[in-house]
Amino acid sequence: MPALRLDLGAAKEPLGLVRGLQWIFSIFAFATCGRYSGSVSFGVSCSGGPNVTVTAAFGYPFRLNRATFAPPLKDLCNGTWAADVHLVGDFAAAAQFFVAVAAAAFVYAAAALAVYLGCLGLYRAGAARLPMADFVATVVFSFLWLVSTSAWAKALTDVKVSVAAPLPGCRPPTTCSAAAVSPAGSLNVSVIFGFLNLLLWAAGSWFVYKETDLHRPPPPPPAAAPGAL
Repeated sequence: MPALRLDLGAAKEPLGLVRGLQWIFSIFAFATCGRYSGSVSFGVSCSGGPNVTVTAAFGYPFRLNRATFAPPLKDLCNGTWAADVHLVGDFAAAAQFFVAVAAAAFVYAAAALAVYLGCLGLYRAGAARLPMADFVATVVFSFLWLVSTSAWAKALTDVKVSVAAPLPGCRPPTTCSAAAVSPAGSLNVSVIFGFLNLLLWAAGSWFVYKETDLHRPPPPPPAAAPGAL
């Protein structure tokens, strides 16, 4: 049985190098999405009076329909709003799916990299099930990155539309004007990292495939000794 020993040379091979990049890029994917927080503000003027700025804070997991404005709109402008006003939309499913895939990819890439660095000989010597299981997992993660990033990109578009919409229920003589919306730059970057991860995992599947018996058939059995029955 091959000895278990640290071999940093595995990190220089495409198999280990791509897995290391997957590990790093998955961190960027869930950090740029999961740590986002922002706000949208409006200036409200009651019957030509001075502006009052109302702000609704929002962030991951982007349940905008739970975000209310402060100070409460129902307390302004003599009952123009009968109840608290919320932002529109619940995009938690897509956001949480994307972050969950990124977190799972981070854990798997770290574990696979540890195997490559610690027991690459065992990985390659006789244990054909290890490369095959690694290949299947890599293909599955490639598919998950495709689905989750596509869903999150669509949800992000809807988030931007929701926070850019006019303040609901504002009617004359009350006037409302958009004051500020937090930039979504890091969220745009999260989508970019999602598609980069898709490319990395798709490319990585090729290098893992080369380790399987599908690409490298097992050696033929030894020839029988002369004169053997």
